[in-house]
Amino acid sequence: MADSKIKRIGVLTSGGDAPGMNAAIRAVVRSGLYHGLEVYGIRRGYEGLLDGEINQMNNHSVSNIINRGGTVLLTARSKEFSTPEGVARAKGMAEIFRLDALVVIGGDGSFRGARDLHRLGLPVIGIPATIDNDIGCSDYTIGYDTAMNTVKEAIDRIKDTASSHERCSVVEVMGRNAGYIAINCGIAGGAEACIVPEKHFDVDEDVIKPILSCRNAGKHHYIIINAEGVGGTLELAEQIQQKTGVKTTTTILGHQQRGGSPTVRDRVAASLFGAKATELLAAGISGRVVAMRGESVIDLDIEEALSMTKTMDEGLIETGKILSLY
Repeated sequence: MADSKIKRIGVLTSGGDAPGMNAAIRAVVRSGLYHGLEVYGIRRGYEGLLDGEINQMNNHSVSNIINRGGTVLLTARSKEFSTPEGVARAKGMAEIFRLDALVVIGGDGSFRGARDLHRLGLPVIGIPATIDNDIGCSDYTIGYDTAMNTVKEAIDRIKDTASSHERCSVVEVMGRNAGYIAINCGIAGGAEACIVPEKHFDVDEDVIKPILSCRNAGKHHYIIINAEGVGGTLELAEQIQQKTGVKTTTTILGHQQRGGSPTVRDRVAASLFGAKATELLAAGISGRVVAMRGESVIDLDIEEALSMTKTMDEGLIETGKILSLY
């Protein structure tokens, strides 16, 4: 869709927060102003859009936020917006504030909401932001690198105490139904085994056997990474202890993985995404999702973007196994 009349745009963050969202907001505001657009911040995602929590933003509004985790616009989930009536009311609220277009920062669920608004005639641009890195159209999503570094640091600390007590530690990491955080942090953290939802696993073959092989080679502490999409972390720890006799503990890292100051990679990616979004709107282009392919920022039709899926490289899983045993 092209609409050269786009002059006033809104920006919101939706779904789970991710480090780097503030950098994306900052980029949308500052690059939007550069292109001569008025920019309005919408608090609490689609819920805030329904309630009219909309305020104009300027350069000062986004000063000193690029280094902050979370989102200054806040985020929420809205049951009402998930209905056709809710989407229609949200579009009506955008019209009350005379918003010509919307920039949505979030994941697939947020993009589906943006697509529904677009189908009703409200121009939109989506920016991929989720620590899970599970958006099919983009090689990279805002927050992913920061989350992995948080997990890596936690694994290093857990390994210190596991080594001191000659224990096995099963560490559950986030990622929803994707294992990207798990497999990369498993390799980076020197884990003995990494379990991801993308590949079926056998406890004896993929967990117990590697632990025993490492023990027979003289090792006395072990790290097992389990993705939250697999689940059963406590039960897995019980099986390990029962079958190997090794004292086994569990650590569920939880929402700390979403927090913290974003890394350079996340700040830069978010900034490029935000600048691209406003560049498109200023040119009268909407109904798109910005994405990363390799090191390039591109844009795709939002319908096409939502139909795309992402698959994990089998070689990554195999490499993790090789490095853990040899």
